[in-house]
Amino acid sequence: MFGDLNEVTLMGNVTKDPDLRYTPSGAGVLSFSMATNRRYKKGEEWVDEPSFHNIVVWNSAEQLAQRVKKGTRLIVQGRLQTRSWDDKEGKKQYKTEVVSDKTILIARYEGSNDDAGAASNSATRQAVTKSEPVESAEDSIDPNDLPF
Repeated sequence: MFGDLNEVTLMGNVTKDPDLRYTPSGAGVLSFSMATNRRYKKGEEWVDEPSFHNIVVWNSAEQLAQRVKKGTRLIVQGRLQTRSWDDKEGKKQYKTEVVSDKTILIARYEGSNDDAGAASNSATRQAVTKSEPVESAEDSIDPNDLPF
């Protein structure tokens, strides 16, 4: 009757610099961790509850690797995938990842990895880059679509 649904949309910050690797056939794959926060009120105080997600990007991995660093704010849309393998002791290990179909840069650091001062100064700026197929936030948001 009804098909299954495996769809994820996250908005958060990259927790460490991404890792760009290549398959034997030469395809680039970018991996990084992303943090999201759930904010709720407990009594009179607001509580932040972070969650951490493993992200894998195949499409435009090399382009995205040039733009994403620790602290970059992103929207990631994709699907959940769980991999399994046997470790050195023969114990089954599992890792659940979000395989990205679409990645949108919200803000990014402009500085290099070694230039933490410049990176923190530019982190507050909205830096939207237009590059295909990585989408720009300005291209994907029509002000007429906003509910307010």
